[in-house]
Amino acid sequence: MPVWQKAHSLSIEVFQITKDLPRSEDYGLTSQIRRSANSVSANIAEGFGRKSLKEKVQFYSIAKGSAYETQNHLLYGLGVRYFEKKKTETLFQEYEELIKSLNKIIKSFN
Repeated sequence: MPVWQKAHSLSIEVFQITKDLPRSEDYGLTSQIRRSANSVSANIAEGFGRKSLKEKVQFYSIAKGSAYETQNHLLYGLGVRYFEKKKTETLFQEYEELIKSLNKIIKSFN
């Protein structure tokens, strides 16, 4: 699924931008943003594996929520000057496109 491939790729990019965060963030922002970014592709995969349309929509909706959560973490990281502005804006926009793709998939089941 192209949407899963994009989500997986984005989670790796998020991992890369968090590698140099302060150790004090290991159980804070670092953990939270990595988990939310990875949750997007994980929930897409789980939804893909479900048989019922209701379950598929549920997992794709959870993936969408995790994408929004990741965007929030990106904005926070930018606000506290952990992340570069250009990279953060690019990732934010890529998550926006991913959310639109998930919306299309969810809408196709209704």
